[in-house]
Amino acid sequence: MMKTSLAAILFFAVSGVLAAFELPQNSGQCLVGIAEGWDSSFVTLRLFEKSGTEWKQAGGEWKGRLGRDGLVWGLGLHPVPEGAAIKKEGDWRTPAGVFKIGGAWGYAADISRRANMPYARVTTRDLWVEDPASPLYNQHVRLKAEPSTAWEKKQQMRQDDPAHSLELFIAHNAPPAARPGAGSSIFFHIWREGGNKPTAGCTTMSEQNLRKLIAAIDPAKNPLYVILPRADYERLRSAWKLP
Repeated sequence: MMKTSLAAILFFAVSGVLAAFELPQNSGQCLVGIAEGWDSSFVTLRLFEKSGTEWKQAGGEWKGRLGRDGLVWGLGLHPVPEGAAIKKEGDWRTPAGVFKIGGAWGYAADISRRANMPYARVTTRDLWVEDPASPLYNQHVRLKAEPSTAWEKKQQMRQDDPAHSLELFIAHNAPPAARPGAGSSIFFHIWREGGNKPTAGCTTMSEQNLRKLIAAIDPAKNPLYVILPRADYERLRSAWKLP
């Protein structure tokens, strides 16, 4: 009888868990991000829309940047392989997998967007909590008064940073089920130095392309963000019914 190695058993077990998942049928928009490997901080982005049961690309390819140290499994709609490393606060990696997206934030009074896309103008009283010890971890908080403590000031969304003057939320480790320490404040936002700098875990792109993305996203179509290394995307594409 042919012997099966432990590595092969684990591979097929993990593959079985991952193969049991597929994109929700009610999703009609999907932004696909492909990195060349788990340690790459570069990504190619393509937006797809569903026509009947088929995914069709809407527009061209966009270049983007990821976390300085690449990708790691995040907490979203997809299953995470048992024993796999997952996103941690401060690990400089972008969460990989399948995530809901939506909810735009910015410094401007308003932006070009669909009427059903939520948009909030960020003020000095808006916080996004990145403290794993807080019960409000990975949540937006709007203070009734200007921040007065060092903790509040550290959580402020508005830091006079042009890169964060426009953001689109990526629902990694999202409330109400946010896991303390598993990563927070994951957004699409404007890249730094024309794309020459990686991120701490967000996905960045040019301001022009970010504005195009936000204007195109339709919350009624249950938009998703699929981000994976190329080899994993190709391996899971059929099972997960990816574009």
